[in-house]
This record gives sequence, structure tokens and C-alpha cells, in this order.
Amino acid sequence: MSEARIDKWMWAVRIFKTRTIAAEACKKGRISINGGLAKAARTVKPGDIIQVRKPPVTYSFKVLQAIEKRIGAKLVTEMMENVTTPDQYELLEMSRISGFIDRAKGAGRPTKKDRRTLEEFTTPEFMDDFDFEFDFEEE
Repeated sequence: MSEARIDKWMWAVRIFKTRTIAAEACKKGRISINGGLAKAARTVKPGDIIQVRKPPVTYSFKVLQAIEKRIGAKLVTEMMENVTTPDQYELLEMSRISGFIDRAKGAGRPTKKDRRTLEEFTTPEFMDDFDFEFDFEEE
């Protein structure tokens, strides 16, 4: 098979969890093929560059094989190549860190993992070196 629908391909190579979500992303204009917006029925072929916008990051993938049947996670590297630029990953890391400082109102209570990361981020480094237990002599 030399061509495949974009929504089926993105689902098959595990970019999206379901084909419905992949089709919705196309409908919302978050998917582009070789620089042009793509509808769900648009076909992809080997060599195409697909850009997937999952705010705040735009991921880029190169199609190596066009498939429509879902495959195991270990085989994904044979079907596509991740060509996302490093600056996009820096953007992701920055948004992940800043997400703890400016928590959205109504986002709920922080999880235990959120709390530990927040404490690690806000605790001054010199605080680890002190032992706050003092010996007081009673008279």
C-alpha cells in the first residue's frame, strides 16, 4: 500500500489514541501535510512531512511507510521518523515547568507528583545543607 488516509495513518502509528481524535484534529486545522492544511480523508505517501499541532508544541513526522492498520509500538520507528526540532521540545519543557507556577483556576488540587516537583522547584538549594535540629541544654 503506497498511500493511506491521514487520520488512519496517525492512529496506526500511535500519534493519536483513536481515529476519531485524529479526524477531529484535522477538522480543527491542527494537521498539515508538507505545509498545507489537511482534511481527514487526505492521503499520505512515503516522504511526506506531517506537522501535528498539540499546543504548545508542533511535532513533525516524516512518513516512511503509509499504513492504515494499527501496529505495535515497537514497529512505529519503521513507519515514521520523528523530525521535530529541538526548540519545540524546549518549549514543551518550559511550559511544563511554568505550569506549576501559574496553576489555572479550577484546575483542582495538585497531585502528589505536582507537589513534589513544585517543592523541588521552589526550595532554595542551600536549604539541603542545614540540619535544623539544635541541642539545647536545660539548666
